[in-house]
Amino acid sequence: MLAARRPPPSSSTQRREPQSSPREGATMLAVFGFATLAAFMVAVIRKWASAFVAIIAAPVLFAVIAGFGLQLPDMVMSGLETVAPTAVLLLFAILYFGVMMDNKLFDPVSNLIVRVSGGDPVKICVGTALLAMIVALDGDGTTSYMIICSAFLPIYRRLGINPLVIGTVAIISLGLISGTTPWGGAATRAISVLHLDPTTYLVDLVPSLVLTSATVLLIAFVLGLGQRRHVDPDAVAALRAEIAEQRDQPRTKVGWRMYANAVLTVMLMVLLVMGVAPLQVLFIGGFVIALFVNHPRLEDQAELIKRHATSAVPVVMLVLAAGVFTGILSETGMITAMADAVLSIVPHQLGGLMPLFTALISIPLGFFMSNDAFMFGVVPVLAESASSYGVDPMTTAHAAVVSQILHMAGPTSAPLWVLLGLLKAELGDLQRHVIPWAVLASLAFILMQVVTGTIPISL
Repeated sequence: MLAARRPPPSSSTQRREPQSSPREGATMLAVFGFATLAAFMVAVIRKWASAFVAIIAAPVLFAVIAGFGLQLPDMVMSGLETVAPTAVLLLFAILYFGVMMDNKLFDPVSNLIVRVSGGDPVKICVGTALLAMIVALDGDGTTSYMIICSAFLPIYRRLGINPLVIGTVAIISLGLISGTTPWGGAATRAISVLHLDPTTYLVDLVPSLVLTSATVLLIAFVLGLGQRRHVDPDAVAALRAEIAEQRDQPRTKVGWRMYANAVLTVMLMVLLVMGVAPLQVLFIGGFVIALFVNHPRLEDQAELIKRHATSAVPVVMLVLAAGVFTGILSETGMITAMADAVLSIVPHQLGGLMPLFTALISIPLGFFMSNDAFMFGVVPVLAESASSYGVDPMTTAHAAVVSQILHMAGPTSAPLWVLLGLLKAELGDLQRHVIPWAVLASLAFILMQVVTGTIPISL
């Protein structure tokens, strides 16, 4: 009887294999996931491949190596279905704001900023940050980038200010405001998945948001100081003379189309904030109206669409490519495996530091992962782990949104591709410029949350 109960060596070996295999499989998936991210980043930053090629080739290569070759079509389609609405939104948003820029809707804003700044790069950069944080309140990064670049990019180019500065300031500002407010996409995901009260979430976070906003303005000030040394004094002097001359001249009469475009854009923003219809529907309707008002002739409409297609098509292609990237990483389980691998390095005795760890680890994870994958996949795991140490889910949410500043510069941030198109910049160049400042702003956000108590520390 006793001998019968003792399993033979071969059967015990068979039972151990299923227990160790899942762990080994998860480890390999994590390795493949990190290798995919590393390959993509190196290829883009070193300019071995374009962003469009690298963001597709890297996950496909490692998915095939990991044995998912036959499942790739379904994974690709899953990712494309996720980003298709975003691609439609970007297409018509670019066309809409292309019409507005052609008709100089934002020139009055640019002229006001020029008059106030007197051509000083420091004041211009700080003004960029102020406008970016204001327009970021609508929660939509694509629209915000278009407004910011429409208002400031002509000034930057005229004075010879590096366009990457406007990208850096805009990314940090939008990541802080748009990414953390309850009506912004990322925070909404965290609030919903953790079943939190949005009002309480925001009220507790406001003090640290205000303090970090001051830090963003300081970063813009420092960037402006750096540009002041490179701007041609003759260009600034010429601009100031032009400003003085314009003040003495009578104001030119504004045509009715300018007023119509302004009213249409304000109405579009109001409807966007109110959420009366999906953004795709709003921009499709807005573009049709703008096209009819500003270019009633059929020939002019065809010419305008052809002209702005050079900006719209590459952006839409990159967004669809990002869908392939996230679809493969999500469906293969690489993202989950990477998150589990990161969580496993936290010693049990340091459980009281889970909120701080969550905030710190959210910075790199937020950069590489989509908001859906991070907020719906990783944050609940972090919240569950933290709850065993007595950490409230609200604290986990506050720590998790730190990810959004650097996320706005990551490959899964769809609005980033719009910004690149507007700046006519390469992804690697922009990321090299923005990442150090974005990491600094993220660490400042953590510090402000620690100071205000939204991220408690206990040992």
